[in-house]
Amino acid sequence: MSLLPPEDEDSDGIEVAWEDQQRINTFSKLNNRLTDINEQLKKKQDEKEYYDDLSTELELADDDQPVLYKLGEAFFSLSLSEAKKQLRKDTKRYDKDIGELEKRASECEVGMKELKILLYAKFGRQINLETSDP
Repeated sequence: MSLLPPEDEDSDGIEVAWEDQQRINTFSKLNNRLTDINEQLKKKQDEKEYYDDLSTELELADDDQPVLYKLGEAFFSLSLSEAKKQLRKDTKRYDKDIGELEKRASECEVGMKELKILLYAKFGRQINLETSDP
């Protein structure tokens, strides 16, 4: 009994070799890793957006008023110049983290593309390697 529609069934009955199974497993691992990376990337981008908003707010702040700045789970009272300095430092860190995540995502996508080419060449329509992520 087959789960494929009759037009998608191949009468040749292509056998899945051990190497093919390893490629399929690797594709699955890369796909899961890419999903995790994209979630982390979205979180970092959202946090960076908060820092960008904070930068705008600090431009409007008074020089003589202390600024409550959150580091980790605690708030610290900083002068405006210290807060701006810390903000620049944190923004650079987020830019670096985002760049690294984008690089890792790109590496996963390249690996998945290579595996798709190999697996679709052998299995054609008998295998579905499409992902739901953009």
